[in-house]
Amino acid sequence: MATERVRRHSARARWLHAGVYATTLVLLATGWWLTLGQEGRPSPLSAATGWSDAEIHTAAGWALAAVAVVGAVIGRHGLGALVADSLRFAKSDAAWFRRWPAAVFTGRFAHHEGRYDPGQRIANLAILVLLALLIASGVGLAVVSGGPVFVWCVMIHRWSTYLITPLLLGHIVIASGVLPGYRGVWRSMHLGGRLKRSDAERVWPGWTRRSR
Repeated sequence: MATERVRRHSARARWLHAGVYATTLVLLATGWWLTLGQEGRPSPLSAATGWSDAEIHTAAGWALAAVAVVGAVIGRHGLGALVADSLRFAKSDAAWFRRWPAAVFTGRFAHHEGRYDPGQRIANLAILVLLALLIASGVGLAVVSGGPVFVWCVMIHRWSTYLITPLLLGHIVIASGVLPGYRGVWRSMHLGGRLKRSDAERVWPGWTRRSR
């Protein structure tokens, strides 16, 4: 029974993750298209759907807000574990960061404890905070038509976008497994999460040892 609960939790987490990154990618694409002054020129997504980029951006924003609310309700325990695990740091993490640039290509990461490596922990916290700011400011822009609140929402939305874009691009590159040191890690999010033991031992040695 416990194993079945874990499997159900993992399946829900993957579906929620898929919902977040699908809506976020649409938001990034349409948001940057509009930010770069292309309002009068339909993007490929706009041309394919017949909706304006502003309409697509607004609809995707509400979809992301809905996914976030559903995720916070049905995945509250998983979200709590994610935050708790991401807040755990140790002095030995400094060695991991020193070796990380070379390990991206060699795969020789320094040992670390925890479900996430030190870089993931920082990225997890930053992405959660920035997504919350983007959703809150986006809702504000949708329901407020002017005034100081609108101005603040514009500023928060813009700067949150600037900060989260490189984080998400880096996350996509690492999670895709195209970098030699991270080869195979894409299996942890796809194919039912069946990660090869050799890949787990290379990237998450402490977690792998405890799992065994």
